[in-house]
Amino acid sequence: MGYDIRTYGDPVLTTVAEQVENIDGKVVRLTQSMLQAMYKAPGLGLAAPQIGVQKQIFVYDIDGTPTTLINPKIVEERGEWVFDEGCLSIPGLFVEMVRPKEVLLEAVDLNGNTIQIEADELLARLFQHELDHLNGVLMFERMTPEQRDEALREYKRIADAGGPVGDPRHIGLK
Repeated sequence: MGYDIRTYGDPVLTTVAEQVENIDGKVVRLTQSMLQAMYKAPGLGLAAPQIGVQKQIFVYDIDGTPTTLINPKIVEERGEWVFDEGCLSIPGLFVEMVRPKEVLLEAVDLNGNTIQIEADELLARLFQHELDHLNGVLMFERMTPEQRDEALREYKRIADAGGPVGDPRHIGLK
C-alpha cells in the first residue's frame, strides 16, 4: 500500500502519536511502506504521522541500512549544532536551526528489543526532527519568531509557485 506524505496544514502533523503496544505483521508492513515513501520523496527519515498514521514509529536510512525505531525517546543530549534543516512535510523550505549536537536515543526495534543509539550531528538532528513529528511539532515551532515569519512567507511563495520537491542533499528531512 502506497502512502502520500502529508504536508504543512494537515492536522495529523500537529497531533501527538500513540505508543505502539504490539509489534506485529501490520507494524512491519507499515514500516516497509514508510521506507518506500521515504525513498521515493527522497528523504533520509520519515515519521509515521507524516503519512497519516498516528503511531510512535520512524524510519531512516543515512548509510544504506534502513532502520525502524518504535516508541523512541531521547534520554541525553549535549552541545549545539547549527545546520540548514528541511522537512518532507514542508517541501522546498530550508532554515538554519540550532539543535543539540549529540543525543542518546532509546527505542524498540522491530524484534521488540530495547536499543540505545548514540548519535551526533546529522543523525542526532534526524532523530530530533523525527521525534518532533511524533510529538506533533513541526520545525516552524523550533524557529525564532523572526525565522518563523520569514519561513512562512517563503513557504507560501514556494507553494503559490507550485513548489519544488527540495534538495535531497539537505539531510532528507525536507
